[in-house]
Amino acid sequence: MPVLGDVVRKVAIARFSRTLGTLVSSGVPILQALNIVKETAGNVILTAAIEKVYDAVKEGETITKPLEASGVFPPMVISMIDIGEETGALPEMLVRIADVYEEEVDNAVTAMTSLLEPVMIVFLAVIVGSIVIAMFLPLIKMMDKLGQ
Repeated sequence: MPVLGDVVRKVAIARFSRTLGTLVSSGVPILQALNIVKETAGNVILTAAIEKVYDAVKEGETITKPLEASGVFPPMVISMIDIGEETGALPEMLVRIADVYEEEVDNAVTAMTSLLEPVMIVFLAVIVGSIVIAMFLPLIKMMDKLGQ
């Protein structure tokens, strides 16, 4: 879906980042946190990507390689997670990612709403116009017959 697909993807990434960041900052081990995030993702594609991340981390790799290989996450998210891993500030980076994506979702929804208003006004004008025409058409026909 052209417009909604991007918004849905951003919502999923924001939810993933916020949940994982909160769990890791609360002291939950990363494997257990990934398992919880996988269960709460609510997106089949994201769940598959998180499963690959879980397997990679279990093998001792970093989080960023399977995220990059999945193709689900944008490069900015991968870069921020990589920096967070290297600096030891992964929870803060994940929360920052969630903040950015939640703001982008809010902006996109506001833009869609503002585009929807004129369409609704035109739609209602067509409905009201057709009702008015339907009411006056018999009157006009009756006046024509009386005038003859």
